[in-house]
Amino acid sequence: MNQGLLNSLTEAERLLVAETERDALKSLDEDELLELHQRIRRARTKYVKNYRRGASASVAKVGGRGLSYPKNQRDRDKAELFETVLARVSREVAAAARRSSMELRSERLEAARAAKSAAPAARAAAQPVPAAQRESVATKRATKTTGGLKKDASTRAAGARRQAKRDAR
Repeated sequence: MNQGLLNSLTEAERLLVAETERDALKSLDEDELLELHQRIRRARTKYVKNYRRGASASVAKVGGRGLSYPKNQRDRDKAELFETVLARVSREVAAAARRSSMELRSERLEAARAAKSAAPAARAAAQPVPAAQRESVATKRATKTTGGLKKDASTRAAGARRQAKRDAR
């Protein structure tokens, strides 16, 4: 990084850039990385916004975009610096997310294997349900009504009439 640019940073900005060094990033967990990512993104957005506002204001004064380009070099350089730092943190966030995803996946697979190995023993211990009992359960579900058999029949007939009317179109 450009030493002159680093020297022009404020103390808070210099500390923010220092937090993105390789050794400092390795000690952070995923949530801390995301919080750092957000702080750096805010700093980058600030300097991008300052650069754009300054550049658009100087176009009218100078007479063109090409002539106003060199006028706002410091904000442009700071925006580029924070963009580079943001990319570094983004890569580290992606790596941390990938690691946690793999850990969660392996935990889920282990839990599924444990449940699968326990399932045959549970099935053997369970007693089968007699066929007569299964049929009564199925018929009870089928005869649920909303207030009476006559009302349910009327509702079904009305639905059938609506469908027949649509089909006749």
